[in-house]
Amino acid sequence: MNESHTVNAHGASIPALGFGTFELLDTDAYRMVRAALGIGYRHIDTAQLYRNEQAVGRAVADSGLAREDIFITTKVWVDRFSAAELRQSVVESLQRLNMQYVDLLLLHWPSRSVPLEQTLATLNAVKRDGWARHVGVSNFTTVLINQAVDLSESVLVNNQVEYHPLLNQDKVLACLRQHGMSLTAYSPLANGEVFADPVLQRIAAVHNKNAGQVALRWLIQQQGVIAIPRSSSETHAQSNFDIFDFQLSTEEMLELNQLTRQNRRTINPAGLAPDWD
Repeated sequence: MNESHTVNAHGASIPALGFGTFELLDTDAYRMVRAALGIGYRHIDTAQLYRNEQAVGRAVADSGLAREDIFITTKVWVDRFSAAELRQSVVESLQRLNMQYVDLLLLHWPSRSVPLEQTLATLNAVKRDGWARHVGVSNFTTVLINQAVDLSESVLVNNQVEYHPLLNQDKVLACLRQHGMSLTAYSPLANGEVFADPVLQRIAAVHNKNAGQVALRWLIQQQGVIAIPRSSSETHAQSNFDIFDFQLSTEEMLELNQLTRQNRRTINPAGLAPDWD
């Protein structure tokens, strides 16, 4: 993947297409991360909640690739946000991954109980100790992004949120760009819903691609946007990776932008989700 397929934010150089591992457990996680690395992915996304950090770490170790050539993201779960808990949780994540550091460490969801100032202070300490090269947040709204930037000693490089052609994230994206941060799009295929959209289908036919490939291409053609599709199929993982041999026109990008008015959010857990923008 060449430099044009990398997103740069405050010194972090993040491959624009990553492989997500949500809901992949044990042998499937190992198998698919090995497959993804073989296909050419160099950005792997995991989390404490996913319970697959150990499988991800084994797959990376067995890949034959140098650790520094792979960008690894993991996330701290909300029940470990207190100062002592967060620090210990990162120690445990690194032990499971069998790594000395992760490239990006995110707060998985905003907490309703632990003050953000306390959590960010510990996140910064973890970064100073070298356990995370870069730090950021996930599922943060514009209000929370602004608060986090103000409270964090270290620069925050990323906010990971649901984003696809059926969900508008203009406000969040504008806020992140204002702060020099990147956006990682999870559920970039809207849990498969993009494949049924006639506009995506029509544009895909023009490029001899499928609707999912067009959705992913639409994401990475936007400034500062990264996509992390997840699949349990090696064939689908390959298909998702085959998006660097075509480009959407300005007119096609604008047409796809109009689809976001549908605001079809697929991930909205009660008790965790903030008041979305």
